[in-house]
Amino acid sequence: MKSINPEKIPRHIAIIMDGNGRWAQQRSLPRVAGHRQGVESVRDVVRTCREMGISVLSLYAFSRENWNRPKWEVKALMQLLSRYLKSEISEFIKNGIALRIMGNLERLPEKLQSQLQTAIDQTKDNTAMTLNVALSYSGREEILRAVRKTAESVCNKTLSINDISEKIFEDFLDSRGLPDPDLLIRTSGEYRLSDFLIYQMAYTEFYVTPTLWPDFRKKHLLAAIQEFNKRERRFGLTGEQVQGKSPLSSQPDS
Repeated sequence: MKSINPEKIPRHIAIIMDGNGRWAQQRSLPRVAGHRQGVESVRDVVRTCREMGISVLSLYAFSRENWNRPKWEVKALMQLLSRYLKSEISEFIKNGIALRIMGNLERLPEKLQSQLQTAIDQTKDNTAMTLNVALSYSGREEILRAVRKTAESVCNKTLSINDISEKIFEDFLDSRGLPDPDLLIRTSGEYRLSDFLIYQMAYTEFYVTPTLWPDFRKKHLLAAIQEFNKRERRFGLTGEQVQGKSPLSSQPDS
C-alpha cells in the first residue's frame, strides 16, 4: 500500500466477478467448486476494501441471464449466498458495513429474500462502508424500472415532466444515494460490461485482469487501485484544466 496515493483511492469500486467456472474446469472440478472458492475471494476483497476506507463496493453476483444456467447450478449459487450471509453478518455489524441489494429480487427464493431483508435491516445504520450486491440484476431492466417510476410520478402529478433531470431520474434507480463507480474491475480477461451498471458507468475507469475470480485476492485489488492512481480523470475537460493550468488559446485573435 506504500505505492498507493491515499488521496486518489477510489470512493466506489465495482467488480464483475468472472471466471469461477473456468477455474473449476482447469482443475477438473465441478463448477460449484469454483463458486465456493469465489466466496473466499469475496471475503478477502470486502475486508481489504473496509481496511482501505473504500466507501462503496459493488459486486455483480448474479445477473438476470444467469437464471438460464442449469437449475442445479442456480440452486447451488443461492445456497452459497445464504451461507455467506449467515457467516458474515456478524462481521458486517462489527465493522460497520451496510448491506444493499439491487436487482429484481422477486425471482429469488422466498427464504433467501427474507434472509436478505433481515441482513439489510440489521446493517442499515452502518456507515463505514456499503456492500452493494447485484442479484438477479440487469442494467437495462434497472433503467426501465426507473423510467416506469418516473412516468408514474408524472401521471400522479407528483412530478412535472419539465422538472425531470438527471438527479431526479437517478433517485428512481436501484443505486439511488450511491456515488457512481470510480473503478470497475473485471476478472478473467473479458472486456464486457455484461449489462452491469450501464447508466452509472458513464465515466468509470476500467481495469481488466486475466486473474480468474477464485484466485483474486488482496494483492490483485491493490494492483488495480495502483493502476487507478495513474489515471487522469478529465470528465470531458482538457488535461490542463484538470491540472489547474491555463493553456494558450487556440482561437485566433478577433
